[in-house]
Amino acid sequence: MSQYAPSSDFKTALDSSPEANTEDDKTEEDLPRPKNYLWLTIVSCFCPAYPINIVAFVFSIMSLNSYNNGDIDGSKRLGRNAKWVAIASIIIGLLIIGISCAVHFLKKN
Repeated sequence: MSQYAPSSDFKTALDSSPEANTEDDKTEEDLPRPKNYLWLTIVSCFCPAYPINIVAFVFSIMSLNSYNNGDIDGSKRLGRNAKWVAIASIIIGLLIIGISCAVHFLKKN
């Protein structure tokens, strides 16, 4: 056994030391992950605007890779790009579907 009996004085001295205070230290793991809108780009892949929704999906994956490499600002930028390209893809896809249905149902035989 130890010749020194553990006392609370040692513990409080260690707890108040600057080396033990790690609450202020922010690491990359503590920062919230920026949105990469992967779910939105996957949904946009079901719209018939194929070149545009694939670009949105690639931006989303690049955003995820940028975050994993530690580039938080690049991840935010690519995530925003993925969001807007996916929204444009969904709008264009809905327009294509609407025009196709209008042409099909309004066409006279």
